Amino acid sequence: MKKCNVFLVGAGPGDKSLLTVKALNLIKRADVIIYDKLVDKDILKDVKENCEMIYVGKDAYKHTMKQEDINDLIYQKSKESMVVRLKGGDPYVFGRGGEEALYLVDKGVSFEVVPGISSSIGGLTYAGIPITHRGLSQSFHVITGNARNNQETDTDWKSLAKIEGTLVFLMGIGNIEKIQDNLIANGKSPDEKVAFISMATRYNQKTYTCKLKEAKNCVNLNNIKAPSLIVIGEVVDLHDKLNFFESRELYGKTVLVTRTRSKNSEYRQILEEYGARVFEVPTIKVAKKKESEEILIKYLKNKIYDYIAFTSHNSVKYFFEILLDKKFDFRELRGIKIGSIGPATEKELNKYGIFSDVMPKNFTGKDLAFDIHKEIEENKIRDCKILYPCSEISTDNFTSVFDCSVQIDRIEVYTNSVNTNSRDYLIDVLENENVDYISFTSSSTFTNLYEMLGKENESYLNNIKKVSIGDITSNTIKKAGFEIELQAQKASIESMVEKIIEDAKKDR
Repeated sequence: MKKCNVFLVGAGPGDKSLLTVKALNLIKRADVIIYDKLVDKDILKDVKENCEMIYVGKDAYKHTMKQEDINDLIYQKSKESMVVRLKGGDPYVFGRGGEEALYLVDKGVSFEVVPGISSSIGGLTYAGIPITHRGLSQSFHVITGNARNNQETDTDWKSLAKIEGTLVFLMGIGNIEKIQDNLIANGKSPDEKVAFISMATRYNQKTYTCKLKEAKNCVNLNNIKAPSLIVIGEVVDLHDKLNFFESRELYGKTVLVTRTRSKNSEYRQILEEYGARVFEVPTIKVAKKKESEEILIKYLKNKIYDYIAFTSHNSVKYFFEILLDKKFDFRELRGIKIGSIGPATEKELNKYGIFSDVMPKNFTGKDLAFDIHKEIEENKIRDCKILYPCSEISTDNFTSVFDCSVQIDRIEVYTNSVNTNSRDYLIDVLENENVDYISFTSSSTFTNLYEMLGKENESYLNNIKKVSIGDITSNTIKKAGFEIELQAQKASIESMVEKIIEDAKKDR
């Protein structure tokens, strides 16, 4: 049996989260990816380090590479590499995937086709337009609106005009006058409902509706450009009621998030669920501090602690990583009370089957210290010992609350440094994108970003609303000479998102 070396993969209509699981797994494994214009660039972030990326995108009547050359390119690359031919939408819906597949058959090359969500269905869904609906449309028809070689299409306008179902034209914006005139000339009502869905399923999707007789004027008036879908039929009437995508709280807003790469992704997901366009700039690079491993184990074995205080999710992560690496038995922690700074830290603890005994109402290190101090006094604990795993740059906000009667062993279990690898991307985003909000979840996210920008680029921050997680972070930003437009009521990601949503409503 021949090994399959070529995969014709549909990337979906635009929103990267609509990519299928199989497609994503193949993208991660590919040696070569040959991709089209409509493929979301975020999808390509998941490729392996040495993957060869080849762009063969096409505009109307202007091609980077002729189809015949693309066919041969796939064949040539397949001789020694695993090739993913990545196409917007579905490979077989006006994607020329069939031509590529037949070429491979003629060359004796094994291949697989991975379907993708076609914009002709997924794009309508995101605009609140069901492609079929009982009582309105019992069928749908997908038509290419792009005349080959700038000639007349072989479209049967007479038959299309008589159809009562939904008509969807792909690649038809440039021929909107012909579509309008031919349908009306062949009997379609001039008052038939029409929708134009620009950049379907993407952050900047926009839907326009009109009557068929107004279609050309609607395109010109709103400057509607490709890629846009043209939808004709009674189902267009449902747009106003079912338009969930463009009515989300942060639709049309852009947020730049600054955390470690792993935590950025969680934050990004929440923001995108509310409709925001998100740029991730990891300003912090964290790593386990190797030189602290032996001393941590020594302290745990030789001292009996009353409390272990965690003031970040990373302190939990690297504390337990060290314990696992050193094969330390978690049962030896029994009897020790656990302090957690807030929900994110608690969530990390829960991964190890541990739940905190102390969590302050305000999610700061100082408030955690106050709550532990209160317990010590109430329970009259003498010679109290607290283990404090933390970052090498942690402040004394936690330790300063206690007097000398409490022994605190501070152990720096992880390093926290500036992620200089993100600098070029950061500058590019600030120069070329309209960023509405930039969020800071700690003082170090700001100080690191400030260092990455440099004095010569700090003015980029002036016209962007800065969102702070709390007082400590806000004070750090103010000391650098900047205003804080928004501050979360609680020191949590959820509270920051609520604050951004509250502010965004003012623009609606």
